[in-house]
Amino acid sequence: MEHVSPSVEPALILDSVMAGKRITEAEALILAQHADLHDLGIAARTVRNRLNDLQRVSYVVDRNVNYTNICQINCSFCAFHVQPSSSNGYVLTKEELRRKVEETKSVGGTGLLIQGGVHPGLSWDFYLDLVRFLNHELGIWVHGFSPIEIRKMAELSGQSLRKTLEDLRDAGLGSLPGGGAEILVDRIRRKISPKKGDVAAWLEVMETAHEIGMMTTGTMMFGIGESFSDRIEHLRVLREQQDRAIQRGGIGRHTAFAAWPFQAGHTPWEGKILKPTDVEYLRTISIARIYLDNFHHIQSSWVTMGHKVGQLALHYGCDDMGSLMIEENVVSSAGTSYSVNRAEMDRMIRSADFDPWQRDNIYRPVLAEGH
Repeated sequence: MEHVSPSVEPALILDSVMAGKRITEAEALILAQHADLHDLGIAARTVRNRLNDLQRVSYVVDRNVNYTNICQINCSFCAFHVQPSSSNGYVLTKEELRRKVEETKSVGGTGLLIQGGVHPGLSWDFYLDLVRFLNHELGIWVHGFSPIEIRKMAELSGQSLRKTLEDLRDAGLGSLPGGGAEILVDRIRRKISPKKGDVAAWLEVMETAHEIGMMTTGTMMFGIGESFSDRIEHLRVLREQQDRAIQRGGIGRHTAFAAWPFQAGHTPWEGKILKPTDVEYLRTISIARIYLDNFHHIQSSWVTMGHKVGQLALHYGCDDMGSLMIEENVVSSAGTSYSVNRAEMDRMIRSADFDPWQRDNIYRPVLAEGH
C-alpha cells in the first residue's frame, strides 16, 4: 500500500464519520493508509447501523448459474472461460436449467444469478428466450448478466442500450449483478481485461438500467495490481452514480456493494501477485462502508475469505452475507471454494451475535420455513 503523510489526523476524519458527515476521496485515502483497523471497524459499524437494523444480517438463497463458459473477451484474471473453439465449451440446455431451478426452489431458493461469457454464436433471441423461460415458465427471479454481456446483446439486437434493457426487463429480467466492474479505473482495466470496455461503458449500462427502474449491484474485485487510491477512485464513481440514481427519485439504483480479493489460481497471475490478507480485506470493506454512505447494504465475501473472516466482516460494516452459493463456478475454478446450507448460514450469523433474515435479490424479505 502506498503511503503519504496525512494532511488531517485520521481521528478527526473518523469523528466526522461518527457525526454523519460524508468524507472525500482524500480523506478516505488517509483512513486507508493511517487509521487503526479497530477504529475503522467502529466507524464502519456506526455507518452500517445508521442505515440498517443493528441486530439483523441478511442473506439470499439463490444459485449462481453460468449458462455458458465460452467467452472471447479473454480476461487475464478468469480461470473459468474457454475459447469458442474449445471442446470443453458448453451452453446449458433448457432441461439442465429446469433441473437447476427445481433444485434451487427445493431448498428455499428464490432466484438465479445468471451470467456467462461473450459467446460469439448466441443470438439476441436466445437471450430473450432464456430470460422468458426462467422467469415466466419456471417462475424464478432472474438476477442476470454483466454489462459486457448486455452490451453484446445490444449489438445483436441492433437497438439502443435502453431498448435492449427494456426488452430484457419485459421478458423477465429482474435485476443486474455488478459483474465485470473489477477495478473501475481505465489504466487497470487496460492491463487486466483490454477487450472488456472502459469505465464509461460499464457505468452506462448500470445508469441506463437505473433510468428504466431496474436495481443493480455495485462490486469490486481488488488485489490485481491496483493501488488503494485506485480502489477509492472505484468507490467514487459508484457513489456518484448512486447519487444520480437517488436524485432521479425512481426505484432504479444499486441495492448493495460487494468486494472480494482476486483469486489468482489457474490464471496467468498465479505466483506473480500477492493475495490480499485478511486484514487488508477488512480494511478495504470498512473503507467501502464508510465512503459509500448512499448504499444501504454491504456484503461480506465469505465465499472467498472463508467463514471466520466472513463473520468478522459483520463487525467491520457488513450487514449482509450474500448468497448461500448453491452453485458457484468462477471463484472455484481459481481454486477457492466455500459453501454452506441455510442452517449453516443461520448458525454463522447467530454465532457472530446477529439475527439472520432471508431476503430476495433486491432485498425484500422472504418468509422461510422454520423462521
